[in-house]
Amino acid sequence: MALLLGVDTGGTYTDAVLVRDEAEVIASAKALTTRQDLAIGIGGAIRAVLEQSGVAAHDISLASLSTTLATNALVEGQGGRVALVYIGFRAGDLEKHGLTEALKGDPALVLSGGHSHAGGEATPLDSDALLAFLEKHKGQISGYAVAAQFATRNPAHELAAAQMITEVTGAPVTCSHQLSAKLNGPKRAITAVLNARLIGMISRLIARTEASLTAEGIDAPLMVVRGDGALMSAAQAQARPIETILSGPAASIVGARWLTGAEDALVSDIGGTTTDVALLKGGRPAIDPAGAQVGAFRTMVEAVAMRTTGLGGDSQVHIRSEGLSGGVTLGPRRVLPISLLAIEAPDVVLPALEAQGRTPLPGEHDGRFVRAVSGMPAEGLGTRDAALLHRIGDRVHPMGTILRNRMEQGAMVRLIDRGLVQVAGVTPSDAAHVLSMVDVWDAKAARMALDLLARRRTGSGDVLAENADVMARMIVDQLTDQTALALLETAFAEEDNGFDLPPTVLARHTLTQRGLGGHRGLLAVDVALNLPVVGLGASAASYYPAVGERLRCQMILPTHAGVANAIGAVVGRVTMRRSGTVTSPSEGKYRVHLDAGPEDFGASEPALAKLETVLRQAAESEAQAAGAEDIQVSVVRDIRTARAEAREVFIEATVTVEASGRPRVAIG
Repeated sequence: MALLLGVDTGGTYTDAVLVRDEAEVIASAKALTTRQDLAIGIGGAIRAVLEQSGVAAHDISLASLSTTLATNALVEGQGGRVALVYIGFRAGDLEKHGLTEALKGDPALVLSGGHSHAGGEATPLDSDALLAFLEKHKGQISGYAVAAQFATRNPAHELAAAQMITEVTGAPVTCSHQLSAKLNGPKRAITAVLNARLIGMISRLIARTEASLTAEGIDAPLMVVRGDGALMSAAQAQARPIETILSGPAASIVGARWLTGAEDALVSDIGGTTTDVALLKGGRPAIDPAGAQVGAFRTMVEAVAMRTTGLGGDSQVHIRSEGLSGGVTLGPRRVLPISLLAIEAPDVVLPALEAQGRTPLPGEHDGRFVRAVSGMPAEGLGTRDAALLHRIGDRVHPMGTILRNRMEQGAMVRLIDRGLVQVAGVTPSDAAHVLSMVDVWDAKAARMALDLLARRRTGSGDVLAENADVMARMIVDQLTDQTALALLETAFAEEDNGFDLPPTVLARHTLTQRGLGGHRGLLAVDVALNLPVVGLGASAASYYPAVGERLRCQMILPTHAGVANAIGAVVGRVTMRRSGTVTSPSEGKYRVHLDAGPEDFGASEPALAKLETVLRQAAESEAQAAGAEDIQVSVVRDIRTARAEAREVFIEATVTVEASGRPRVAIG
């Protein structure tokens, strides 16, 4: 008998489940995610599930972790301070291809060097300029990203730059060619920047998870879910944390399939920060051929085809004051619910809300609080940012008492983006407490905060809502509308019979919205989702019945829907894919592009065989390092040719090797 422990660390809750022999959930439990020290929440969830099941810690034979931490960080624009070394490209690429946005003000060096399409050196690497850059920023950077022109054809300059960075700074380095074998240097550079930004965060998560397992007496291998739903070892996740983006959502799809047996359905997973929607077709999720997209960033990471929206139970509520009626919108940033903070700091929250409620006019920052996130590295802060962080200290404060002038609002935004400060405010979770949909935290504090929000003025000068109940209903209805839009966008994007308009436009089109209401006039217009929706997440049972009614579809809310991510974490397989390329730079020459450098052959078959052998060894080695057993290997050759003078001419070939097996479990 194998007992498998699945753990999912989300923005609000950390879930734990115990699965026996991949066939039966024997216990599940939740604990609040503790961002200041993730081990507290992880340990609490593990202890709770062990106590509930009566299972001895030493009987656990495998532990596996899924997490939305990386996804949430990218959606919210958080992470460590990084530097990009950009070799052989033009400086204008930084702005043109979105690298400036990805860097968020962090430094970049555009450096001479790089290779040609055939793998030959185009320009020597400017080592002196790199050394000067490293000396200038040494000690201020948490991770470096290196991207060189045609590095997938010849990675020599990336490897040389990485060696210099390691020797001079000792900081972690991400090389773009190690994350993807595809061309498109700017896109690989973005992927490398995001990976470097996440390294410290994911390393801390894994370290704290391992510490929690040890503290509870669990001596079992730890796996981590990748964005494609497969498993990898904890060490591999620490080196390539970018592959854990969409880890939690991918695990939820694996869990949804396991829980329901659904063949064709939309899977919608609502968390604290995001809503993740994917299509199950024939029982399998599709892999996004263009690479995972999270928020504004399109990466080169293989992941399930999923639309991630910054919408969750803890989404920030924004007032929409334009127009006469006003209203609210939700997300994309997550804030701490007032009802939760009132449990953790009642001596600050309740008196502040009472005082704000006694003022004749609502204040700009009423109902909002801030606190620092302890244990986060704060290197590279400006003077104003550092002073504001020091003023916040280790206590909870009403935001209005911390911000002394408009200049400090920019500093506060930067501290929030770095994950150094956490904001509390009104969320859908608070609205659900006011409407008695849930009763977990402080409903009184939630009502006080929503009363303050309801006092805000619309464009007509009227108050936004009559009272907290009306305000709460407005927020929950908005969550229903935005969730329905996310599902409609996915359905339109996946629709086989394509439409002429983008999915975002189609979902909001007047005919679509009127059709959902069953319009009857001179025209009869009906729109509905033509397949079921599997609703997952701790709050799915509260919010998703209304979404099903809105979309006129079957809404499936399975048992254990609230811990589907943790279930998916332990029922997946270890899968390692490695790809490489053979090109033909001239007639009769076939060039294999390897990490060690290009290697030429006189015929295509020996070149393809050489590449396949190297990729097979790499994929099998990584699968073994991840703890897989009974490994099966598959190989796909994609050979592109062109017809010239009545014969087929070899242009290029891509070889992909996949090594897959179940994770090895501990015995005894």
